[in-house]
Amino acid sequence: MRLISLLLCSALFSSSLAWAAPQAEMDKAAVMPNMQLAQMVVKLPVDDGLSLDDAIESMKLRANLLNMKQVAYQPMWKEFEAQGFDKVRRVEIFQFCNIQAARDMLDFNIAFVAFMPCRIAAIEDDAGKGWLVMMNVDFLMALSDLPDELKVTAQKVRDDLMEIIHAGAAGEL
Repeated sequence: MRLISLLLCSALFSSSLAWAAPQAEMDKAAVMPNMQLAQMVVKLPVDDGLSLDDAIESMKLRANLLNMKQVAYQPMWKEFEAQGFDKVRRVEIFQFCNIQAARDMLDFNIAFVAFMPCRIAAIEDDAGKGWLVMMNVDFLMALSDLPDELKVTAQKVRDDLMEIIHAGAAGEL
């Protein structure tokens, strides 16, 4: 019975994907290179002796300096606690946005909304070590057919995010 349920769920999920994505998009997805998760993210350790709170404060200050507005914040670990999970590690997601760049990207292709706003997560591993993690923007840029002026915009956003995450990891103000 469980096997039948799994097969039915799989069939329904597959058919909903086929309905939601045009065939051309599905064909492109089928020929995607085999990527490892580590290639799709930037993951930096918070410097020894630096608290996660200090790293977060440094990120916020650098983002403000670079005109990357913090547009959202999600303290996921608090929800984990509220749901009664036994082992809760600290996980906070900060969403930053260069409003003009976001507008330009959406004017080019509304699909970019799936990657907005830019997120940097602050997370503790099982040993309590702090990490800062974000999407590898180069990966997204490589998959996008951007006109030259938007490539410059995307590179600026990437550079700003890299500056923010490095400042956070080092505790730079």
